[in-house]
Amino acid sequence: MTSRTRLWVLLISTPVIVFAIIGGYLGQVIAKDETYQHLRVFEDVVSLVLNNYVEEVDIKKAMKGAMNGLADNLDADSGFLPATVVPAYEANQPAGPADVGIEVSRQYYLRVISVREGSPAAKAGMRPGDFIRAIDKRSTKDISVYEGDRLLHGQPGTKVSLLVIRGNAADPHDVALTRERVAAPPELTSKMADPVTGYVHILEFSRRSPVQIKQAIDALAKTGATRYVIDLRGATRGDLDDAVAAARLFVKSGTLVVRESKGNKETVAAQAGDGAVTAPVVLLVDQSTARAGEVFAAALDANKRAEMIGEHTVGSAARQRLVKLPDGSAMLLSYMRYLLPNGTAIHEKGLQPEVLVDEPDVEFGAPAPTTDLTLQKALEYFTQKKAA
Repeated sequence: MTSRTRLWVLLISTPVIVFAIIGGYLGQVIAKDETYQHLRVFEDVVSLVLNNYVEEVDIKKAMKGAMNGLADNLDADSGFLPATVVPAYEANQPAGPADVGIEVSRQYYLRVISVREGSPAAKAGMRPGDFIRAIDKRSTKDISVYEGDRLLHGQPGTKVSLLVIRGNAADPHDVALTRERVAAPPELTSKMADPVTGYVHILEFSRRSPVQIKQAIDALAKTGATRYVIDLRGATRGDLDDAVAAARLFVKSGTLVVRESKGNKETVAAQAGDGAVTAPVVLLVDQSTARAGEVFAAALDANKRAEMIGEHTVGSAARQRLVKLPDGSAMLLSYMRYLLPNGTAIHEKGLQPEVLVDEPDVEFGAPAPTTDLTLQKALEYFTQKKAA
């Protein structure tokens, strides 16, 4: 190996080695032979590329690809952040005053997990489950969720072009959207679904959620509600622990969730005074139920306080931490995940409803169904359960 090659290998390997040391993310102990073996292989690969590739190698580009690949093989919410993006993350800098109304996760490309009602994306016919292959012709294959979200935001009236794939369709769709400044939607809405069934749609969890949910249920009870449908479709926003606090309204005793970090598990249990709401409850979930919504659903379902109706959920229930690298870039790593009381992970697995509803596929550009099959199934479920 030439001295020049050794220098490039050292420059490229240093962030990876630092990453391995900080937090022990590449193994229980860095001194394990297996860890060193993989780092030696990485060094050999870099040497082979630099000495044998037909063209001069763009080291920065190659290194970014390697770090993206490393993050992509961890989980959907971990990611590599370029040095140009890190200051904005550290300062919690807003992405932009206007957006197109979608939230994303990762599944090779960026994947839509939520579409805000009435937003530019909703008007264009985008739905949860759609894949965004490119943003303004930039491939999303190596873009983190954080960076993708910032690219979707901007100034009001500015345009953004998305290349969208739906289902197994071979041909992607070019979707041109104009960013809009939209007032934040309410955290929840409520109404009567029928003369005895209250309906509460939670879109975001916050510290106010326990009070807001209790107030909504009390108000519905005064108009005749004796049972409740809690709709968690689109519930992605909010702190995960705020969702746990909201779940305490319904669970009187038992383990709500388990928080797992490296080498540690913390059980979060119901406390005295929990379980103020005792009426029958069902939960509506689908592929737009993620993060805080999944944690809330898991706590109620695992304690047999409510059953889930709908589609399999996303599987995104972890917290991320920024680990900075010597060149100013950083890794955004999931350092804590939330488990069901029996120890099963929610993150990367999702939740399976007791009652599955096969929502019809909608062709891109076709109008959305006018009948809410999942809500309809929930009302039928209440009727059948009462009859039994």
